[in-house]
Amino acid sequence: MTRPLEGKIAVVAGATRGAGRGIATALGEAGATVYCTGRSVAGSPGMKNRPETIQQTADIVTARGGRGIAVRVDHTVPSEVSSLFERVGDFDILVNDIWGGDDLVEWGKKLWETKLEDGLTLIDRAIKTHVITSYYGVPRLRRSGIVFEITDGDAYFYRGHFFYDLVKTTVIRMAFSLAQELQDRAATALAVTPGFLRSEWMLDHFGVTEANWRDATTKVKEFIASETPLFVGRCIAALAADANVAQKNGRVFASWDLAEEYGIHDADGTRPHFVRWVREHMPEVAAGWKKADDGFYAYWGKMPYGMPG
Repeated sequence: MTRPLEGKIAVVAGATRGAGRGIATALGEAGATVYCTGRSVAGSPGMKNRPETIQQTADIVTARGGRGIAVRVDHTVPSEVSSLFERVGDFDILVNDIWGGDDLVEWGKKLWETKLEDGLTLIDRAIKTHVITSYYGVPRLRRSGIVFEITDGDAYFYRGHFFYDLVKTTVIRMAFSLAQELQDRAATALAVTPGFLRSEWMLDHFGVTEANWRDATTKVKEFIASETPLFVGRCIAALAADANVAQKNGRVFASWDLAEEYGIHDADGTRPHFVRWVREHMPEVAAGWKKADDGFYAYWGKMPYGMPG
C-alpha cells in the first residue's frame, strides 16, 4: 500500500467513533501520524452507553501503518484545546468531526416542540467546539495545510430538524470562511459529508454487526447502500494527498462523488453511492426532488433512525 501522507501530522478532533474513527484510520493507512482526540477514555465514556475510546482508535491507526496518539480533550474547554495544540506543535491536517449529539436530536419535532436545553447543548458540542478547535489549531497549521469540516449533506437544504440543520449547515459555512482567511498561507479548507454511515451507533440501532449488517436491509432496504466510516476516511486521505486540492477550496463534497473521482473503495471492495441508489430503487422519493437531492433530508429526517449520515 502506498503511503502518500508519510511524514504528515494530522489532528482528528472527535476520533472516538463513527466518521472520526474512520478518518483517523484512513490517514493512518496513508502513513500519517494521527492525534486522536475526544472525551472517551477507558473507564470514563464521553457518551453514555458507548464503549468506544480514543485509545482504541489510536491503536487501530498504528495497526494500519500510521502512528496513532490518543489525547483526551474536551473540545468545549478552550484551555484543553490550547494545551492539545501546544503538544502537537506544527502540523498538516486538521479534521473537525466533534459531534456528540446522537441523544440530543428529537426527530420529527419542530423547534418549539423540542427541548431547548438539548438544542443549545448541541450547538455547544457541534458548533462551538469546531470554532474553538480551529481557533487554536489553525495558527499551528503549516503552509499548504488543510482543514476538513465533517458535515451531513452537500448543500443548503433542510435536514429534518432545526438544530441538526443549523449545526450541519454551519460547519459547511465554517469551511468556506476559513478558506477565505487561509489564502495568504496557501492552506485549504473544505467540508466533506459521508453517505448513509454504517457507524457503531447505527449498527447497534439496527441490532446488527459489521459481520451481518445486511440482515438489517429486510427492514430498511436503503441500508444496502450504506458505507463504513472508513469509506469517507479514505476520501479524506485522498484529498489530503492531492497536490491540486486547493482547487476545491471552500466547497463541500460528498463521499460518493469523491470516491468516483479518486477511485476509492470501501473496506469490502465496494463503492457505495447512496443518492444514486435511492434514485434507482426508491423512485417515489426521487420523484419529489426538485433538483439534485432537494427534499432529500426533509424525507430522511422523518425516519425513526434519523439521518443516514
